[in-house]
Amino acid sequence: MPDPASVFRELQLPEEDVYAEFVKRDWCDGLPIVPPTPERVRAMVAAAGEDPGRVLGLMPPLWREASVEKLAVNAVMAGCEPACFPVVLAAVTAMLEPAFNLYGVQATTHPVAPLVIVSGPAARAVGMHAGAGLFGPGFRANATIGRAIRLILMNVGGGWPGRHDMATQGSPAKFSYAIAEREDVTPWSPLSVRLRFEPGQSVVTVFAGEAPHNVNDHVSTTAAGILNNVSDVAATLGSNVGWYMAQSQLLVVLGPEHAATIAADGFSSSDVQRFVFEHARLPLSRLKLGGMWGMHDWPLWMQKVTDERALLPMVPAPDDVYVMVAGGPGKHSCVVPNCTFSRAVSKAVELRS
Repeated sequence: MPDPASVFRELQLPEEDVYAEFVKRDWCDGLPIVPPTPERVRAMVAAAGEDPGRVLGLMPPLWREASVEKLAVNAVMAGCEPACFPVVLAAVTAMLEPAFNLYGVQATTHPVAPLVIVSGPAARAVGMHAGAGLFGPGFRANATIGRAIRLILMNVGGGWPGRHDMATQGSPAKFSYAIAEREDVTPWSPLSVRLRFEPGQSVVTVFAGEAPHNVNDHVSTTAAGILNNVSDVAATLGSNVGWYMAQSQLLVVLGPEHAATIAADGFSSSDVQRFVFEHARLPLSRLKLGGMWGMHDWPLWMQKVTDERALLPMVPAPDDVYVMVAGGPGKHSCVVPNCTFSRAVSKAVELRS
């Protein structure tokens, strides 16, 4: 993507014409944008105290340089407030880690998008929402941080639908996918602490996930009851998770009411992970009915299973089940499966004082 200042100098466009021109140039996600004037881009960079020319890495699938200034251009277009830009930088840094496999995430036919999860003081400082409807509309920080990431993936990385982004049907999560953790009501330590960051530290975790799969349970009064429903939603024949066990992960986002019931039954977050690992399984006979069976290299131990009744897990280990609390009143939770060839990555966020 060219330097925005040069675009404005060359085209001499009034701001009301920028959107139409950027649409022609394939620089938009289909929604109106904030024109990235040089002044706005400079303010965005300054909010992070960054060198605009610093390159975070090469972004696939076209392997273009992800410079701070290019990221700032897209953050402006997305409507981000400058205070949010350090969160965007941390998320991009995490996505460029080899373990995240951004090339695979960008180019797959699977409807997957990087979900940005913000924990700690940064979430509150920039106004991210962790309560009712957090995956939906109505919250500027969530919407614009998530949208900035998508515009960056398109304009810097080159992941355009049907052209390098080969998702068969796509997903609404590809517009914007950013949430915060509900640390005020979680009965356990925050996700960031369980990922070995310090208490009170601001952390961004990127998880390459499908759109949330709802878990509706209005009747269970025990941890096992709720988590059996969670496990059943997680284990489906059409899921992309269980077919490539080497890197599969699950994100379980428990609503506060479900989390309270589970904790009141004496379950720790580790207990939740182990329960889902042990119960989110399908019998070999069912896996063979379709889905992805036989298409890819399954772990050797799974290839040697002959008992048709054997229950095979969706993820390699309990630690591959990420558990967090978010949402508002109501007895709903959700499961976010990943795209199997990507591992979640977390990075600290540095906000300027």
